[in-house]
Amino acid sequence: MNKKPLLSIQNLTTRYPSPDGGEPLTVFENANFDIEEGEFVCIIGHSGCGKSTIMNVLAGLATATSGAVIMDEKEVRGPSLDRGVVFQNYSLLPWMSALSNVIFGVRARFPKWNRKRIRDHAYKHLDMVGLGKGTEKRKPSQLSGGMRQRVSIARAFAIQPKLLLLDEPFGALDALTRGTIQDELIRVWSKTGQTVFMITHDVDEAILLADRILLMSNGPYATIAESVVIDIPRPRKRADIIHHEAYYPIRNHLVEFLTTRSETVAAEDKRSGELNRHPKTVRPGIIPKQAVTEQDNPTLQFTRDIPTYSLDNGAPI
Repeated sequence: MNKKPLLSIQNLTTRYPSPDGGEPLTVFENANFDIEEGEFVCIIGHSGCGKSTIMNVLAGLATATSGAVIMDEKEVRGPSLDRGVVFQNYSLLPWMSALSNVIFGVRARFPKWNRKRIRDHAYKHLDMVGLGKGTEKRKPSQLSGGMRQRVSIARAFAIQPKLLLLDEPFGALDALTRGTIQDELIRVWSKTGQTVFMITHDVDEAILLADRILLMSNGPYATIAESVVIDIPRPRKRADIIHHEAYYPIRNHLVEFLTTRSETVAAEDKRSGELNRHPKTVRPGIIPKQAVTEQDNPTLQFTRDIPTYSLDNGAPI
């Protein structure tokens, strides 16, 4: 018997009423996808396609117009400590130290634990993200942006949620800090085995982190068009994955979708009548053994040294 997924999103649709009484705005419609326990899934799409709205519905912070979110065979209704959220803006309590911010979450999650166990658990997770040696005593205003986000990640993992939701957690960080915390996130996730659903605008970040990447078409009337499997083995290091044979086929597929097909795929689904389906699963990283390589034929033009593509800055490839 097949094991049921941890999370199942079924025909999720969000519409907002028009202020003038006209036709409502359909942000996204008929979103269908599953997330398996222990899986790391990223979602990418242009601004306005409804990624954050989907995240808020999964977190129980918003209600969809129609459809259902099923977790552990129960419908999600409202917030729960079974779902931890890390936002881009850190969301720390400014009057508390880094340690106290983590303790606050742990105490809420495990009210029967004694004081020492709660404190040790909080220290352990701060240490996992590289914070300690006095840093844990500082308030958020005394920490850098990267340190604040580490505290947020430590707190989210420390409450041991069944599902961890990350809403562009590195979007406000500089490139060097972002890379460091991405590595720490992978390390912590590898140790805990928690299920992660993450919004990102960064194609390279998604390939580094995810088991699968969900691609959304443009809004309004956005849909989840494809589920791209990342066929690059773990553990992954950013300096190494760019040399893996699957990296550029996957990357080129993602960029081609975002720059070209994201505008047309929703209309194509409507014309074909395929509105209530799960996204098509694609594996661009699987390369046939008989495929011609660059070494076999030096005249072939293979993609190399492509600058980072991010939807935030709209940089062309």
